[in-house]
Amino acid sequence: MATKVSSFAAIRDVFDSYIGDIVYATMTTVDAKGRPRARVLIPVWEVVDGRPLGWLATYKTPVKAAHLANNPHTTFSYWTPRQNAVYVDTVAEWVDDADVKRRVWDLYRKGSPPGAGYDCGNFWRGPADPQFHVLRLEPWRVQVVRGTDLHSRIWQP
Repeated sequence: MATKVSSFAAIRDVFDSYIGDIVYATMTTVDAKGRPRARVLIPVWEVVDGRPLGWLATYKTPVKAAHLANNPHTTFSYWTPRQNAVYVDTVAEWVDDADVKRRVWDLYRKGSPPGAGYDCGNFWRGPADPQFHVLRLEPWRVQVVRGTDLHSRIWQP
């Protein structure tokens, strides 16, 4: 049974804890024919004005770019063998602003939430690297599932 919550604050601690523990998410997009494609990535998350906001440091591959150009809706799925899970349904948007890229670079370095993130310098020369791309992830639904009893809570703005 799922419980709906109206405030993200009601699930934030669990959201942060699970994501900080699990770290890796499966990101799913769909192509123009509606066929899904999944890849494992590490987004970072913060809370802005009481709402979750995600960021993904990534390469702008032709497949990912084409999928998102056709349909910007994405799902991020986190799962642990303890059956704890987080599902984040978002609308993704490429962001090229230099200040945002520096800020996202820093969020990855510090971990956001703690435990999630990495040193982007392992993949790119810096936030100005032309191969360093950022996706802004605007969640429209977040679900957290507790593995011990599969209790689920869902936030939607």
